[in-house]
Amino acid sequence: MAGRRAILHLDLDAFYASVEQLDEPALRGRPVVVAGPSARGVVCAASYEARRFGVRSAMPTVRARRLCPEGVFVSPRFPRYEELSGRVFAMYREYTPLVEPLSLDEAFLDVTASEALYGGGRAVAEALRQRVKAEVGLTVSAGVAEVKLAAKIASDLGKPDGLVEVPAGGTREFLSPLPVSRLWGVGKVTEAALAKLGVHRIGQLAAAPEALVAAALGSGAARHLVALARGDDPREVVPDEPSRSVGAEETFEADLTGRAALLPHLLAQAERTARRLREAGLRGRTVTLKVKYSDFTLVTRRCTLAAATDDGAAVFAAAREQLERVELDRPVRLIGVSVSGFEARAEQLGLFEQRPAADAARRAAVNAAVDAVNRRFGREAIRPATLADDD
Repeated sequence: MAGRRAILHLDLDAFYASVEQLDEPALRGRPVVVAGPSARGVVCAASYEARRFGVRSAMPTVRARRLCPEGVFVSPRFPRYEELSGRVFAMYREYTPLVEPLSLDEAFLDVTASEALYGGGRAVAEALRQRVKAEVGLTVSAGVAEVKLAAKIASDLGKPDGLVEVPAGGTREFLSPLPVSRLWGVGKVTEAALAKLGVHRIGQLAAAPEALVAAALGSGAARHLVALARGDDPREVVPDEPSRSVGAEETFEADLTGRAALLPHLLAQAERTARRLREAGLRGRTVTLKVKYSDFTLVTRRCTLAAATDDGAAVFAAAREQLERVELDRPVRLIGVSVSGFEARAEQLGLFEQRPAADAARRAAVNAAVDAVNRRFGREAIRPATLADDD
């Protein structure tokens, strides 16, 4: 048994939709679809009741409405999802520091070193499932295995609200009867290429000569997939990495043209980005503007500030300057702002070299006051007057 790992994959079931049902009891048992409200919106999540109608994540909202006309369609509430995700992940970290988030609703945990305190992987998974249900009100599906691949597949097979454990030493046997599409890196094209070789199940791929697979997929892909099929997945659970950028973007319901039409959206995004920076305790020096045109052409422009900032006015000023560097007489589908190049906080750090420290301190005080009010009364309780026209 020496050297064996205990890897968990924990996945909150239909997370966004489940949160809506948790907060609004009248929605429980009904087909709930969390989706963008615009004509170009997509489905963020669907309850299991909605999935019976064929509604799936990433599906256009228009199609979801056709498939499930009796569904309850609600707009996403990301601050609420982030809040509950944070509570759940805090529980995970009570059992191990080796938590690798994949999204707000799923994560890998390495609990190998936690066995003496909490028992084996199955015991930890079951304890966390019970705690999340009792303390947060959400259900978690869990997979327990020696490798990441098998743990992820196991949790998928256990959905919803289930736990599947792959016995120690049994990874290859567990994988063998499953379709090759279960393997990471096997999409429709690769699946079709393997089918031409008569390979449909993971066990068949594990037994296939690597040279035969390489002739169809190339040597690198063949080596990788055959190894996975044999249960060889040495990847470690990597704890959270610091954010590389913080930002906000918006896809418009109808294309916009011209600087005047885009600036209010740019300002709102700059303010949201700055608020997220302050919530994360970050300041950044690089401001990036992203513009996607109606033909899906994407352009980016960036600049580096003289000093790091978490102030919405500074982010907006930099983004507005970059807007002057892009073509604005073409219809725009999406616009976004992000900040990167993070630096440690410093007391009374000037936002620009020409801005006195006293002015920076005043801006910081104003931002702190605005954040405090918005935390208490809602994120839009106070916002720039320029944005009032959006109402």
